[in-house]
Amino acid sequence: GTGDNQFSIDFVEIGNPNNEPDNTGLGSVSYRYKLGKYEISRSVIEKANADAELGITLADMTSFGGNGLNRPASGINWYEAARFVNYLNLSKGFQNAYSFDENGNFKVWEMGQHAGSNKYRHKDAFFLLPSANEWYKGAFFDPNKAEGGGYWLFATKSDIAPLSVGSGLIDNSVVYQQSSLADIDNAGGLSAYMTMAQNGNVREWTESAFDGVDDLPEENRRHFGGAFSNGLNDLKSDSQSWNSPSFGNGNIGFRVAMVPEPSSLSLLLAGGVVLMAGRRRRG
Repeated sequence: GTGDNQFSIDFVEIGNPNNEPDNTGLGSVSYRYKLGKYEISRSVIEKANADAELGITLADMTSFGGNGLNRPASGINWYEAARFVNYLNLSKGFQNAYSFDENGNFKVWEMGQHAGSNKYRHKDAFFLLPSANEWYKGAFFDPNKAEGGGYWLFATKSDIAPLSVGSGLIDNSVVYQQSSLADIDNAGGLSAYMTMAQNGNVREWTESAFDGVDDLPEENRRHFGGAFSNGLNDLKSDSQSWNSPSFGNGNIGFRVAMVPEPSSLSLLLAGGVVLMAGRRRRG
């Protein structure tokens, strides 16, 4: 962003490459990457819209606790989340992650441009929507759980059902079974990698198709984590859901990933949007 529209995004490092997958088949990632500590907030989307006229829509959450600027940016469909990620890349001089034609329609990358078999993601992109594996690892994997690491049932570094809360930073607590949505920087327990609210608050889009074959523009996309109004089963690591990429409502938001790991934070501080790793944003 520029001027009053500058914003920051905090990232945490997801290390321990080449970890084994969970019994769901998810979570194995062969490289280091960074994952947003928080869901993207309403404030960030409003500033991006003002800075670049992105036209990203936000759900009116007045009847669910209000439209506070630190609350998760909900109501965003997958295509809008992809356009926001492209904006981050362009703001820092990097390659677009996702391809849209001259009419704004999403399309897959051509051979030689996409990352492996994933035709959604450009091989040279820096900021991304996390894949299902990247999101799942950040939420549920713990390198210290057992020899070689292991997975928790909940994204609070626990197999014990989390406490249902409306706000606060109590260990193993989650904003779920609630009638309203808490502020993004004031709710939920932490994962082993110190991400916040990968359970509860809002379900989160991932880059990946529900069938794991990322090669058709209109394929349903996976989202994980459960939302503020969902029950306990929606939070569990073996709970998966998906929707059309054109779908958006007040229960769905997203967070951002960075791949590959940046070699120098000086790349991120050169101007425009400000992105930081390992520092907690103050509300």
